[in-house]
Order: sequence, then structure tokens, then C-alpha cells
Amino acid sequence: MKFKFTSLFFVLLSFVLILAGCTATTKSQTSSKDDKTLTISLGPDLMTWDIHNHTTTSTEVVHANVFDYLLMRNQDGEIKPHLAKSWKKTNDTTYEFELEQGVKFHNGEELTAEDVKFTFERVAKDKSLRSHSDYSNIKEVKVLDDLKLQIITSEPDPMLLSRISRQASGILPKDYIKENGWDHFKKNPIGSGPLKFVEWKKDNRVVLEPYDEYFGKKVTDWGKVVFKAIPEDSTRVAELLAGNVDIAANIPPSDWDRIKDSKNSEVVNGPSNRTYLLFLRTQEGWPTADLKVREAIDYAINDKALVENLLSGGGTPSLTRVNPGNLGANEELYGKYNYDVEKAKKLLTEAGFKDGLSIQLAGPSGRYLQDRELLQLIAGMLEKVGIKTDMNILKWGPFVELREQGKFKDGYLIALGASFFDAGQSLDYYSSERAKTINGYSNKEIDRLLNKAATSTNEKERIEMYTRVQEIANKEKPILPLFQLDQFYGLSENVKFQPRIDELIYVPDIEKK
Repeated sequence: MKFKFTSLFFVLLSFVLILAGCTATTKSQTSSKDDKTLTISLGPDLMTWDIHNHTTTSTEVVHANVFDYLLMRNQDGEIKPHLAKSWKKTNDTTYEFELEQGVKFHNGEELTAEDVKFTFERVAKDKSLRSHSDYSNIKEVKVLDDLKLQIITSEPDPMLLSRISRQASGILPKDYIKENGWDHFKKNPIGSGPLKFVEWKKDNRVVLEPYDEYFGKKVTDWGKVVFKAIPEDSTRVAELLAGNVDIAANIPPSDWDRIKDSKNSEVVNGPSNRTYLLFLRTQEGWPTADLKVREAIDYAINDKALVENLLSGGGTPSLTRVNPGNLGANEELYGKYNYDVEKAKKLLTEAGFKDGLSIQLAGPSGRYLQDRELLQLIAGMLEKVGIKTDMNILKWGPFVELREQGKFKDGYLIALGASFFDAGQSLDYYSSERAKTINGYSNKEIDRLLNKAATSTNEKERIEMYTRVQEIANKEKPILPLFQLDQFYGLSENVKFQPRIDELIYVPDIEKK
């Protein structure tokens, strides 16, 4: 009896283990989340629900799915109708728009020309808002009827259609905000976009769901969309491979093969309109105020090696921030870089730093592809010519605060996009007005050219002026362009997604396989 009991026990135990193994296999093959949930991680968290008080693409990606623009760029970068079904230029300072009929905000209220007026006049008049400078030329929005309006500028604005096609241009619900106040709105945002707000747990996730009454292309493949904050690259990749994230941005080259070799994920890539830049102080009292020091830093950095070693070739060295495909790009400066260690040492000696010098460079961690590693590699290159670098690496939120308050030391590393696809936006950082709050740079000839180009209706003349600005900036080097950055996303096997050059992730275009 004892033998029979023992045999039976082991038979039963074996059967239980087999069942457990089957159960474990089933769980490992199934995502831990609902198949109708689309989870996206861009790295950092949303900064704010105030569309006018940020200037970051990672926040706009969320906003673009909740708020609608009058016009919107397609995958190829062309401006197309959206809320505005038609428009015309009536004179050099006036555009007239006709809105789609029956567009509703997420609370059921109809979107009208009054909401457009409220939105643009707020950002145009409130100087405290971070996006104010991009809209300050708007003098008035004149309501002609519920669905017709005019945007009137103080001076001719050749970039107006680009401005209202992107960041800070999502149309806000006037009555909802007037009735409840801004504090309530920022906790309970209402838009008219394809997705509506469910919750925001700061530094964790934003949860959205499809808006069934959306006037445009609806989200039908997904019942819920989650934007998950995962700043660390390794954690973001691990979550992708575990099936907990469907789209993960900024995948480093060290993880490409691991993702490609997995059975449930892949890597997709494409160009972006984003350039890595090193901003340097030009005010007196800083070593970098001396042009020779800035030149030495430029010649010490091997931009091609940065791209090859950190990104496996996923970028293009450049001496300008204005990339091909942008109006006014100076292609003579694109695809080129300066690198000469001995020349860098000679320049430092001529500047009075024969024995070297020390500087502090700030930079973000977890916002851009390989941002922390890039600053570390740059510091190593500078060390070889006698420049000791104290690195101040910060999470994205604290870094933005440091930058906006002008509290960085000698310089900082950042990767800036160009959502207008126009040199006027990219080169604004060289204007005395803008630079005085950043690095103190000033050049009267650049100011004259930028001011004239900003109101010129002659496209050929604008291109010539912007080309000249880039030539001057390349000689004076208040900002060192490093390279144009490519995009690399990790995708789960269930998702069909193609990166856009403007880096928007527009959920109606994302399909479930």
C-alpha cells in the first residue's frame, strides 16, 4: 500500500507540474494588459495640460491627441485642413478660415469661432506663457460668425500657417474654462480631439480613451491609450520585451539586436527634424565668451564619432540646425563638421588657457536618445584638449527649469526640433532678444536679417537672408550644432506604426495588427 500511495502521489504531482507549466507558458505569451490597450512610452512624463505653457514635443504628442489644430501636417509634412476646412489670405496681414460644422468638445459643447479667438488671443497677449513669443504677432482674431473667423497679424507673417498647425495651437473650450477656471481645466482637461482625458498620475502615466463623437478619423482599434513615463532606457526596453509597452521611443543601439531577436517586438526608424546642440555662454566673465574658446570646443568634438559610436550611424553631422526640407536650409553646412585636436589646443593657448580650463555643462537624462551618454562622451573629448568638464546631468523636468531660469553655467546640451519646418523658427535663438535670456549672444547683422525675413512675403529673399544668418552663426559659434538625430522606436508585434518626421504620435493612424 505504501508503494501504491507513493506512485500515485508522483503521478498526481507530475500532472500538477505539467498543468502549472502550461499555465506559465500561456501567461508568458500573453501581454499583462488588455489587448485593446495601447501603451506608449516617450521617456519623460507630460509636463502640463496648459498647451500654451510648454515648448516640448514629448508633451505635445499627448496634447495633439486631445486637442485639435485648425490645420495639421500629414505624414509627409504637408499642411492640410483639419478644424478649418478652408482658408484664404485676404491681405498681407489677414487670413480667413471656415470651420467644420458640428465639431464637439468632449463635454458635448460645440466648437465655434469664439473658442478659436479665446485660444489664440490668450497666448498672443499673455507674456508669461512659454509659447507667447511664437504668437505675439497675432493682433486680433475677428469672429465673423459661428464658423468663420479672421486671424489678423500686426505685420505680415509668412510662418502663420505653420504656427497654427502645431504646438500651442490646439483649440481650447472657452465656456468650460471661463466657468471652471484654469486650475480645474489643468486637472480635468477638455478638448475636441480623437482621445479624451481619463486620468493623469504625475511621473507615472496619462490615460486617455477614444472620443466616440469625434468629427475626424476615429480611434477604433484601441479602447484605451496609456502614455507611460519611463525615463530610463533599460527599463523602457524591458517593459517593451515583457509586453507591457507597445511603442517605446529612443531605443539605444545597444538594445536593437535584443529587440530584433525577440519574437514579440521590432525596431523601426526614420529621420527627424531634431538637432543636437551645445549652447555656450557669450557674456563677459565666462571663458566661453572668447570666440577662440568656443572654436576650441567645436574642434575638440568629433561629431562623426559621436554619431557612429553612440547611434551606430543614426544621425548626420551638421554645422547648422536648419535641416534639408526646411525652408531656408543652408545645405553647404549640412553633413559637415569640424574636428582637429591640435587646432583646438592651439586656440586654447591663444585664448590664454595654455594649461587648460574647467567648465560646467548641463544636460538632460532620459529625454533624448543617448543624451546622458552623449554628454559623457563630449566631456571625454574635451578632456583630451585640456578642457575639464563638470557634468550637471538632470532629469527632464529639473533640466527645463534650469534652462528656462538661465541658471546653467558655461553651457548645456539639448536636442531641439523644428515643428514649423522654417528657418525662421530655428534661427530665432540667434536673435538678441531671444538670446539675452539664454546665452547673451548678439549680432546686429543677424538681428537685421531675421527681422526683415520675419515679415517678408518674398520667399526667395527669405531664403537668402536665412542662408546668410547661418553663415555668420557658423563663424561666431554661440551655439554648436552637432548632428541631426534619427528616431528609433521599439514596437510590439501587435502594432502598425511608422515614425513621422515631426515626431508626433497620432493615435488614429496607429493600427492593431
